[in-house]
Amino acid sequence: MDFKYSGIFDSEYRQPHSRCMENTRVALRKSITQVLDQRDRTNIWLNGLAGVGKTSIAFTIAEEMKAAKRLAATFFFSHKHAQKAAVIIPTIAYQLAIAFPRIREDIVKVIENDDSLLSPGKSHADQMRELVIKPLETLRFREEPYAIIIDALDECFSSDEAARLVTLLMDTLAGPALPFIHAHVRAAMPSGVHEILLTTRDKDTIRDVRFFLRTSLDKTRTIRPAIFGRPPFPWPSENEFKTLVFKAGGLFVYAAMAMNFVSAAGHHPQERLELLLREKSTVGADIDQLYRQIIETSEDPPAHCRMLASIIYLYNPLPLAALQDLFHADQRSLAMMLEAFSPVILNDGVGRVEIYHASLRDFMRNPLRSKQYHIDRAHAHEHLACSCLDFITRQGSTRTRAILASPPDYPYPYVAWGDHLYHAYPSSKLRNLLSLFADKTLRYWVQTPNIDGSLVVNPVRFARDICLSWVIVLNMLNY
Repeated sequence: MDFKYSGIFDSEYRQPHSRCMENTRVALRKSITQVLDQRDRTNIWLNGLAGVGKTSIAFTIAEEMKAAKRLAATFFFSHKHAQKAAVIIPTIAYQLAIAFPRIREDIVKVIENDDSLLSPGKSHADQMRELVIKPLETLRFREEPYAIIIDALDECFSSDEAARLVTLLMDTLAGPALPFIHAHVRAAMPSGVHEILLTTRDKDTIRDVRFFLRTSLDKTRTIRPAIFGRPPFPWPSENEFKTLVFKAGGLFVYAAMAMNFVSAAGHHPQERLELLLREKSTVGADIDQLYRQIIETSEDPPAHCRMLASIIYLYNPLPLAALQDLFHADQRSLAMMLEAFSPVILNDGVGRVEIYHASLRDFMRNPLRSKQYHIDRAHAHEHLACSCLDFITRQGSTRTRAILASPPDYPYPYVAWGDHLYHAYPSSKLRNLLSLFADKTLRYWVQTPNIDGSLVVNPVRFARDICLSWVIVLNMLNY
């Protein structure tokens, strides 16, 4: 079955998992659970600003439902993984087959009879009817209400596509012959759902953020005895703590990244806290100010922002070793950027290097927010296209032929260079690298037998069309 493990809420692909800290969001989680306990078809829409903690709440509720053996399925969308709308229903069906063993054989049989149900071109309505609704109808006498939890659908798809998927899910699960299944969706919802609005101003949220900050600061001073003594002396001052709480507002992602910044290894926590509090805020939860402050602490903000933008514009996250190979000429800048921006980047040296929160992507892509640190899309892709072409030409003829003859495990530059080239600014450096590629490497792409055309030949066709358009534009400009 064509499904995505990365869409399942507790998949190892989604580490580190985002869950609510113990003793936080207690009232909110209780109100959600009360709705999920009802024997009706009420669906929940968890609505709120980016960074307010929706994913952590959805994950924690999923854990609780799984522990109670009432979790039917989950799908947590993410920019970090290549997830497409076509896999959501097969992935839900896969989980239903595990949650309800009685329908497992029915799902397998319907796929054997019509494997086009797993095709990206198959209508979602057909997939839903055959893979979900018909199998579930055999469970209509079950007493316990179950939950399907979907997170961040609206972050990965257009608003229209997200709305279509949500409406299909709501409508089809409302059938009277089905068991009671609540949909807990974190996306744009149709009317007639139970909306739970998360704000940064309600007393419970602000109290929980305050608790998170106090607990995190206490942990920092406890594990740094060389700085705070043993037993640790009180820290920070009451005024500093109040200021930090105000700056965080009710935004959990601000509090989490602020603590990453303050507690970063190799830095004095008090000095980092003073840096964070130095710039006064007129409003709380100003995450843009936090991002700018973190960027300003780096030794070379323009170069490091260019590297950060390149990582953001990758088509899928890469492990550190792959990034070092890709940015071979910029390895020092990469290392310095990862250290300076460690509060907002996930990097354990083994797994994929990823941004901590999607709000950083939004910040970097919006020139009104990132201001002098903005790197436009064309120049980010220019850097990536140059890095890809440099990687390919460095491999040599023997290595290149071996790579091209070994589908589908092509290195990232071999698959993505054409797409980055398509969106890139045509700098002289890029044009020179493209010329070098054409002279030294292109013939091996044409000569390799059994090459996977969809992955490798298509970039060559892209490049041809792009270069023709460049010639026309540059001639018009007398470049």
